Amino acid sequence: MPPLQFHVARAEGELQQLHALHYRAFVEEIPQHEPNAARQHVDRFHDQNTYLVAVDGETVVGSVAIRARRPFSLDGKLPDLDAHLPPDRHFCEVRLLNIVPEHRRSAILPGLLAAIADYAEAEALDAAVISATTRQLRLYSRLGFIPFGPLVGTADAPFQPMYLTVESLRQHARELAALPPVVRGETVNLLSGPVAIHEDVRAAFHTTPLSHRSPEFEEELRTLQARLCALANAKHAAVLLGSGTLANDVVAAQLAALGGRGIVLSNGEFGERLADHARRASLDFEHRRFPWGEPLETSSLAGASWVWLTACETSTGVLNDLAATGTRVALDCVSALGAIPLDLSNVWLASAASGKALASYPGLAVVFYQHAATANVPRYLDLELYARDGVPFTHSSNLVRALNTAIARVDWPAHYAELAQTGAWLRERLRAAGCTLIGEHAKAAPHVITLEVPRSDEAAAALERSGFLVAHASSYLRERNWIQLCLMGEVPRDALPHLLRELRRVCR
Repeated sequence: MPPLQFHVARAEGELQQLHALHYRAFVEEIPQHEPNAARQHVDRFHDQNTYLVAVDGETVVGSVAIRARRPFSLDGKLPDLDAHLPPDRHFCEVRLLNIVPEHRRSAILPGLLAAIADYAEAEALDAAVISATTRQLRLYSRLGFIPFGPLVGTADAPFQPMYLTVESLRQHARELAALPPVVRGETVNLLSGPVAIHEDVRAAFHTTPLSHRSPEFEEELRTLQARLCALANAKHAAVLLGSGTLANDVVAAQLAALGGRGIVLSNGEFGERLADHARRASLDFEHRRFPWGEPLETSSLAGASWVWLTACETSTGVLNDLAATGTRVALDCVSALGAIPLDLSNVWLASAASGKALASYPGLAVVFYQHAATANVPRYLDLELYARDGVPFTHSSNLVRALNTAIARVDWPAHYAELAQTGAWLRERLRAAGCTLIGEHAKAAPHVITLEVPRSDEAAAALERSGFLVAHASSYLRERNWIQLCLMGEVPRDALPHLLRELRRVCR
């Protein structure tokens, strides 16, 4: 049997089921409201409620409503409600707890409580009030709820006002520690690649392949190149079959053709890899190293023929800024393109890839350039061939079409704003949970968060058992007991509160 799923109700079908369940519970079973012919009860605060539901297949079998706007329903039943409550709290009201009778001895109640805890964590709420049916007072007391004031309701349906604080919730951590996953049955992909792919992109990939010499493919490629240039404000873009590593090899070949002595800046694993590219290409350069996770020092670059660095140092979740210096700049944008706004109009060369924050399949390397020079390198690395011929070698129409779709379907300004907000929120909540974040003294990337945890392999395995794939297997992560949370692909935002609950255990 598929597992029960717990999530915020948004689909109209789920909301219609809720109204029917509320009628069954609060009209027929507990006589709080008058019967009606439609056999549906729409709560008077429906437009302000957030409904957390337990779903068995496509059937809603349990639900609870959360509302943080005052006045609460209890304000109308109990004069001077605040006099009964502890001060300096951010309260919400939990109402309409409802589980169908045949499921009341299952895991639904613990799952809904876990969903409430996750929602409160996400919204920075630290206390809740409820009106508890007097038939379940022992249960609520065991969960840490504290009764206050007189009974409310009617003689036929009496309720006891109760509240729950975050401290009481922590005291009952043993009960919550055994709660089931509360977001969804599928695994949430938080890797840096491969990332979760949108269904439209998957459909574009699974089409009949085209010859790379056909006019249709050439038009598809020209469209992709135009979209890439518009996205990065770049002059030209070459698209190759390969990874970001291939794109950086092409950049190294162009720097060799440019000549002169350059500078490679590094403050993490991928800056170190740029230096390795430079050595293998026999470039004349100075390698300036900075502590991992710390900002780069870019004030003394005068006299260099070129400078090469990462836009996003993926290993630490740090963004690197480079002020205009008059020096030709080569920029590794492999994990930055699609996550942050980029302006490559004054960048000489830049590398990118399809399988990161652009949220498509891995397999396409992108090189942005202002001028392409002929280099004495293997044909496949010669950017001038791509600039002159467009499609000098065998290509994949499926990968090109998928990346075209991935770029075209996104409202990029809105995407950048949402990702920045989500990343800042997640970092703040991780700090509050006691997690150790890397790169705290530098500019934080919104889409890559690196954490130091005890026994990173065990932590990653525990998170995977809870439904979250996180990056941890690279040698540079294992050596430092680091794991990474990456918001690059189709990451469901309502999964993040549950992720926080699991990470809180791991970090402690």
